[in-house]
Order: sequence, then structure tokens, then C-alpha cells
Amino acid sequence: MARGERRRGRDAVVAQVDGGTASLVPDPDRPRAWSLLLHDAPQSHVDLDDPTHLGFEYQRRLGHVVDLLAPPGRPVNALHLGGGALTLARYLAATRPRSTQQVIEVDPALTRLVRSHLPLAKEWRIRVRGGDAREGLAKLPPGWADLVIADVFSGARTPAHLTSTEFLHQVRRVLRPGGWYAANIADGAPLAHLRAQIATCATAFGRQCVLADPAVLRGRRFGNTVLLAADDPLPVAELTRRTAGDPHPGRVESGRALDAFTGGARPVTDATAKASPPPPEGTFG
Repeated sequence: MARGERRRGRDAVVAQVDGGTASLVPDPDRPRAWSLLLHDAPQSHVDLDDPTHLGFEYQRRLGHVVDLLAPPGRPVNALHLGGGALTLARYLAATRPRSTQQVIEVDPALTRLVRSHLPLAKEWRIRVRGGDAREGLAKLPPGWADLVIADVFSGARTPAHLTSTEFLHQVRRVLRPGGWYAANIADGAPLAHLRAQIATCATAFGRQCVLADPAVLRGRRFGNTVLLAADDPLPVAELTRRTAGDPHPGRVESGRALDAFTGGARPVTDATAKASPPPPEGTFG
């Protein structure tokens, strides 16, 4: 049990974890669904009755990535940098049985809270390791993963050392030939962080695209963008179709349009890296 754990209201659970105050809040529309909040910022949504339900838009877009990575149902090796409520690990386990997954989560108290109240199915091959994402990445053998998902936030910001070319080349080392890298990137106007991350990713991978709410890409609001990269061609047309059909329709940019969006942004190195920008006050209500 996480330290200081207590109930808030009828069902919500509040606990002090290593990263601060974590809350598991019940979804009023789904009897066994919960949202994980850290410092009142939404992090994850889990439906214990239906692990294929992805309630957050950025998670739906990562779900499209999982669906298109390989033929339906084929098991894969997946590495998750950042655990949260293990939403994408659950989704992948449910849609691709017999997959092998490793999760690296820096906050073991958060992991204990999640596993206590939102247990994993026994048959799922999900291993959660405590520690820093980049340090854990360095311990994995070359070519182990079909997919690496980076979704790491500390105080609603991605740590600087997970934004650099050196980090991306570590990701590239762990991916098998033909593997994919997907990152959840939060930014707002003028989108300097997102543009720099696209430029940085281009130093390690030959192909990339972004999936996001059009308002985010226009800098009209702070939000999440999924950056997807690989060496082989990506299924941009199918990603576009699926993203456009989401409850909150999104847009996919790639090729020349993505190059134009990136503009003259320069790749980030360990020497120049900064944490992602903090959300503006009032972003989460």
C-alpha cells in the first residue's frame, strides 16, 4: 500500500507516492473504470472490465500505433518507458496475447498503488521494473523490442535527459530492425519543444509522423502529440483514417508537411536538453 493512502469521497483513493499526490478517481460512466491523477493532472484511464477501452485521446492514438505495428493478434516485444496506470500495457496484452512487455517506472510507490487497486490479469506477460527510464533502457539487449513507447512525465513535464539525440540513439539500439518508437509529447504555443523533438528524432530514424488534435498543432491550446518514428515506411494513410475517426478527431502530419512544420528547429543534445514546458495554469481545470 502506498504511504498515506486514504479514501476521498465515496470511492476515490488518494496516496502520497514518490512523485507527490496520486489519486485514483472512479469514472461515473463505467462501473470499474478509473482515472489516475498526479497533482490533479490526469495521467491515465483504465477500465478493468475492458482493457481495450482507451479513454484519453493521446492513448487512443497510441492504441492505433499498437494495432498497426504488426498483423492483428501477433505477439510482440514492447518496452514502456513510464508506467502510470499501465493503460497501454493492458491494451497491448489484451489485443496481442502472449506478447512480452517490460515497463520501467521511476516511482515504485505509484506502481504499488496501481497494482493494488487496478490489478493486472495473471496471464499477461507484463514485468514492471523500478528505476530511471534511460538507465533501464541502457540495460536492455540490442534489438530486443518491436515497439518502444515513451510516456514519461515528472510534475507534468518530460525530464530533459529523455529528450536528446543520445537518448534516441539508445532507443534505436534496443529496437529490432523494422521496430517503431512512439512518444507522448506535451507542448503549447509556440510549439518549440515539439518541433525540436521532431528534429531530434530525425537524427535516429528515417521516417516519422505526428498524430494530434489540429488545435494543438496550430498552437491554439496546450496538449498531447504522439510522435511516431521508424526506419521503414509508416502506415500514414491508415493512421490518418483512424485518427480522423476518433471521438475527438485528430490529424496526422508526415513528409513535406511535417518538414515544413518543423522548420529550422535544431536537434537537442544532452548538453542543450531541457524538460518539456509546464502546462499553463488552469490546463486541467
